[in-house]
Amino acid sequence: MTNLKGHTILLIDDEPDILEFLSYSLKKEGFKIFTASNGEEGVRMTQQVSPSLILLDVMMPIMDGIETCQIIRKDLNITQPIIAFLTSRAEDYSQIAGFEAGADDYITKPIRPRLLISKVESLLRRLEKPTQSQVQVESKSNNIQIDREKFMVKTNGVNLLLPKKEFELLELLASRPGKVYTRDQILTIVWGNETIVGERTIDVHIRKLREKLGDAYIRTIKGVGYTFSE
Repeated sequence: MTNLKGHTILLIDDEPDILEFLSYSLKKEGFKIFTASNGEEGVRMTQQVSPSLILLDVMMPIMDGIETCQIIRKDLNITQPIIAFLTSRAEDYSQIAGFEAGADDYITKPIRPRLLISKVESLLRRLEKPTQSQVQVESKSNNIQIDREKFMVKTNGVNLLLPKKEFELLELLASRPGKVYTRDQILTIVWGNETIVGERTIDVHIRKLREKLGDAYIRTIKGVGYTFSE
């Protein structure tokens, strides 16, 4: 297994005590830590240090976590990191709002040090997935190119930079056009057993992909799951 230590992690939170706790806990484990106290500073820091992972508070002044995440996801000059929201709000709508913005996961406050490390390592382990550099997928009406190294998708001559989970979901479906993937299969393959998410999370990601790619590519098989059009 690849050594996860040494990865750069950016912490964005307006509470100094939280930043101090997170920084101390993660530095002890060998991670390289940068911090920002608001969303605007966090965006600038992301551009400067290219973190592998961002832990991002939801409720912040100046620019909240949702807007911060959206800006980072739309910036084609940023090497896209894994983004996990830090939130004390465990309500379902808060989680969905985070996924809508392009987040990969969430961590609920308060969090114990060992649980924090375990969660961070689980998130970074997603970067280990072996990939080929590029796969080309033909559909009935259009051509899609999927670049696994850059998390870039090209369709109709337009480059799209997708959040990691959207990209992995598209990659899974496009890898075998015509195959129907059940919701359980998608949750296991894309999100893994270590992450607890609901089925609505899949729906959100499918909807976001359709908004970016159009409705022709991904079909819903009612009561079963989804398939990529042959």
